[in-house]
Amino acid sequence: MRALVTGGAGFIASHIVDALVEKGHDVTIVDDLSAGSEDNVNARARLRKLNITDFEALDAVFASEKPEVVYHLAAQTSVRHSMDDPSFDARVNVIGSINTLQSCVNHGASKILFSSTCAVYSEPEYVPMGESHPIRPQSAYGMAKHTVENYIRFYSDVYGLRYKVFRYGNVYGPRQSPHGEAGVIAIFTGQLMSGVQPKIFGDGSKTRDYIFVSDVVQANMMGLSDKGDNDIFNIAQGIEVSDFEIFDAVRNATDSDVEPVYGEKRAGEADRISLDCSKARNSLGWSPTVHLLDGVQQVVTHYRERQRDDK
Repeated sequence: MRALVTGGAGFIASHIVDALVEKGHDVTIVDDLSAGSEDNVNARARLRKLNITDFEALDAVFASEKPEVVYHLAAQTSVRHSMDDPSFDARVNVIGSINTLQSCVNHGASKILFSSTCAVYSEPEYVPMGESHPIRPQSAYGMAKHTVENYIRFYSDVYGLRYKVFRYGNVYGPRQSPHGEAGVIAIFTGQLMSGVQPKIFGDGSKTRDYIFVSDVVQANMMGLSDKGDNDIFNIAQGIEVSDFEIFDAVRNATDSDVEPVYGEKRAGEADRISLDCSKARNSLGWSPTVHLLDGVQQVVTHYRERQRDDK
């Protein structure tokens, strides 16, 4: 199968590319490398360097590559940056996604798999939150992602484009950047291994639902089948984990005894997140397999190996 992966040099998408290549699919990556890294690019995939906001360039790639399925992961992913500059967030995450959808229709792609987020939900009215939980995003990032979900439904209704939407919890794993705002496990790992005292925003009680990247990849591979098409699925562990618990897990894995410092809670962030993933289990046969502490240890091992390679 011919697959095109937007953002394919990034953290999650590069793992999806690897899985697609391993299964023998023909893979094209679209990425401007503004956030992704060329080091993540699978040697058996083709990299086309462009920004998805450039419709003519993007459409030309679709015209030449003729993908049958599109994995759409290219995005502005920082909640904080979305609040500081919502117009930029919308240009990338909404306009870029519309460009991708239009190119799918223009050149005969039959399916799109979209990486969305639990940030589309409101402050939880109950936990764990199922896919029918009220939608009322608390950040521009979440608002943009939900807008794209609606555009995907529109393109499906009008043009027959099949889709699956995956609303992720907090994805973590090897290749996640320790230098950004998102990806607290990678951030804590990088800080503790570099002698920097980590900061927790808030009092440490805020919870998130963490999911290891290989489990996300497995959901996306299952998405190639027709089972569960034209629907939305939560992808997470279904377990609340506090910021301090995450910090403590990374601290133990890095053999550190450093204490964190605390800062003000950031705007646009919910106090509690936990997702009900029974729909993915029942409809797709998907369930998470990587325990949090095992996943954290894999992240720490990955960054230790990178430190040795850099010396």
